[in-house]
Amino acid sequence: MNESLTNLTDTDAEAHKPDILRIGQSMTRMRLMTGRRLIGRLAIQSVAPGLELSHLDVLDTVRRAQELGDVTVGTIAEMMRIDPSRASRIIAEMVGRNILRRKASQADARRIIVVMTPLGQRLLSEIRAQKLAFVSEVVKDWRPEEIEAFGELFEKFISGYEDIFQARIKDIADEA
Repeated sequence: MNESLTNLTDTDAEAHKPDILRIGQSMTRMRLMTGRRLIGRLAIQSVAPGLELSHLDVLDTVRRAQELGDVTVGTIAEMMRIDPSRASRIIAEMVGRNILRRKASQADARRIIVVMTPLGQRLLSEIRAQKLAFVSEVVKDWRPEEIEAFGELFEKFISGYEDIFQARIKDIADEA
């Protein structure tokens, strides 16, 4: 068993067990609500009716990946953990809808990269606006210091979650 999980059985962690269980239960509730993808559906309805939620996933992946450099179909497939042929099909649909476009890499003209079009950027902005409105409504009765503390702690939690997730995925890949 993972050492960090084993440490949950010591005296200090035992005292926090109800809080840790509450976090886990809240995560389940949040997953069920976000699984319905309300924010994405609202953004699609406002900007680009007819899109699928998988298109939004690709758009967000392109946004995150471009911070690291050129975005290729392979990059998108890897980040989304989908087959490259599926990523290629989704990207082709998005190119056809003028949300993404393909172009030659500046670093290597033989390499094709994926970039957002103005419509893709507008759709991404709409998603952000919907998310901001939604979260603002949730915290409308919170004190400013509560919002600040939650923002910092939630970011810390998600970063730790991602780190552990990535390590577990690596461990599984190494075992295969």
